[in-house]
Amino acid sequence: MKELVGSPGTKTGLILRLGQCGFATASIAVMVSASNFSSFTAFCYLIASMGLQVLWSFGLACLDVHALRIKRDLQSPVLVSLFVVGDWVTATLSLAAVCSSAGIVVLYSKDLGFCKLHYYPCGKYELSVTFAFLTWFLIAISSHLMFWILASI
Repeated sequence: MKELVGSPGTKTGLILRLGQCGFATASIAVMVSASNFSSFTAFCYLIASMGLQVLWSFGLACLDVHALRIKRDLQSPVLVSLFVVGDWVTATLSLAAVCSSAGIVVLYSKDLGFCKLHYYPCGKYELSVTFAFLTWFLIAISSHLMFWILASI
């Protein structure tokens, strides 16, 4: 089978997982540093979703490092099926969290104008949602890739 860019157990797969983990961690860090974020359920959901993504991506990055060190192929049907399910679940949760958080940011900053009238750290909210969207974009790439690898096995 032809090795695809971003496959599990490869250097590009490791970079993809580290990118997911890094952007999710940045999203959490920026959101937690913003005051009053816990007043919004969507932001709490974003933190929970990104926390799950950090755990999933970090675990798979460790598995990639291990596979690279012992030069083992991770493209067995059982493992790839697990990767597909995990990536699709985290991708769906992340997209829902990003969209709901982006809706709150647009509502407060553009529609209601609360950022101008009251002290809300809208810049931090926007930055956190941007990092979360980048995380979702990388998850979408890996989930799509895992699906095609599973189909080709």
